[in-house]
Amino acid sequence: MHHARPARDLRAAVIGVGYLGNFHAQKYVACAGVELVAVVDTDSARAEEIATKYGTRAVTDYREILDQVDLVSIVVPPAFHFDIAHDCLAAGVHTLVEKPVTERVDQAETLIESATRGALVLQVGHLERFNPVVLALRKHIERPRLIEAQRFAAYKARGTEVDVVLDLMIHDIDIVLSIADSPVSAIHSTGTAVVTSDIDIAHARIEFASGLVAELAASRVSQEPTRQMKVVEAERVIAIDYTNHELRFGTLENGHEHLDQAEVTFESETQTVIGTDVLMDEIASFVDAVRHGVAPAVTGEDGKRALALAIDISHRINRYRATQQRAHGTS
Repeated sequence: MHHARPARDLRAAVIGVGYLGNFHAQKYVACAGVELVAVVDTDSARAEEIATKYGTRAVTDYREILDQVDLVSIVVPPAFHFDIAHDCLAAGVHTLVEKPVTERVDQAETLIESATRGALVLQVGHLERFNPVVLALRKHIERPRLIEAQRFAAYKARGTEVDVVLDLMIHDIDIVLSIADSPVSAIHSTGTAVVTSDIDIAHARIEFASGLVAELAASRVSQEPTRQMKVVEAERVIAIDYTNHELRFGTLENGHEHLDQAEVTFESETQTVIGTDVLMDEIASFVDAVRHGVAPAVTGEDGKRALALAIDISHRINRYRATQQRAHGTS
């Protein structure tokens, strides 16, 4: 009988302690019943700096700690997600991997199979799922007809390992898929490169079999950062502002013929959610899933679905760009 032994702390490590990985380490330290046994980074000076900060051990090769941990966060560039997550799961380690889960859909499938085989938690870091305004939005949605989302960020040289669809739009793709509960029937997308050689601005219209339509826009070269989503139903509108943690309700006048902004009036009923630590909620939910042997809030399957749709949109944009370039005779 195993259950009689005293419950010990879960042993955690963070692989990749750059900007975001540092915060993952901070949350594990703050998590009850969890011990951060190591931080891993190929940059040994950075590993030492973060290890010192949290009173833990610095390691440069994640493979040497796989037999000493129960769970890990993988917070490295997407190109390395698959190999590292594959090794972690093969070693029987529960894994939280940042989004996008992998670079290719078949890789995500391999990770899901490996996690299923080992009865391991594979959670994907779609952070917005834990945003209180998103949770509130999902509680209020009844029969959505249209979802519009804009996610515009200022240009940062950091974090452009993937195009804007896989970097930013994927958050909204994941949320829309979690709301839609219906297969995708059509996709239209356009986009352009501005600063990098990759897609920096993207627009996608996703139509679902249920009749729901999602219009998503993402940019990483904007002056003003904006993160908002609006859900339109037959009689009302629900809007969220991620940045200010605001949820607003409006009513639709003149039925649903014209959905331009003039037709939508917002009541003053505003719900503001403050004092939230979304990353802590994400990590606590991962730890809970590991501790209780239950499916995580955002599964490998969820991550795979968001990745597949993001890749599809991305490919379509690149084909569109190639056609445009041929039409204009540019290389």
